[in-house]
Amino acid sequence: MAETRTPLSPGLRMLIDFGPLAIFFLVNSYAPGLQIQRIVAATAAFMVAMVAAMLLSWWKAKHVSPMLWITAALVLPFGALTIYFHDQTFIQIKPTIVYTMFAVILGYGLITKKPLLQALLEAAYPGLSAKGWRLLTINWTGFFVAMAVLNEAMRHVLNWDQWVTFKTWAVIPMTLVFAMLNIPMLLKHGLQLEKPEDTPLPPEG
Repeated sequence: MAETRTPLSPGLRMLIDFGPLAIFFLVNSYAPGLQIQRIVAATAAFMVAMVAAMLLSWWKAKHVSPMLWITAALVLPFGALTIYFHDQTFIQIKPTIVYTMFAVILGYGLITKKPLLQALLEAAYPGLSAKGWRLLTINWTGFFVAMAVLNEAMRHVLNWDQWVTFKTWAVIPMTLVFAMLNIPMLLKHGLQLEKPEDTPLPPEG
């Protein structure tokens, strides 16, 4: 008999989605030592927090979302490369790769008319019509492309601490705003949730 999945509360879902990034910011801000030592410490904390988020998701919901699996699958090796080579480039390009990967996956789904986003999010959008799923896929694909380009621009023009601040205090609000802007379209195309603001957020890069 399959285990029953328990829906995550919005607050817990945000903790799982964005908690590791908050830990990354805090450790980078308060760890002692030279910049490279802070980079290594923050990256290591980020990796541990990502694993903890996955375990928390499994504990509370008996489920780890495919998006969280994919994100973690990139955080861990790129974090390890950052620590091993003492080079922040690896952890800085990780968001670009995450966003590009999701854009390619969803773009492929659009071209082949396969509901890949629906497969990733499963029952997170009850009642959403086929047209609604297609429009949401288009929106998310554009969002991921824009975020990949933005991250590449920011990592080249900002220093390390500025980039970490951007990742925490600009990316998260932009993601939340993006999710909220989709709600009217989702409701128009059949979304059936008592609280539409509880719809899932795109993954943190």
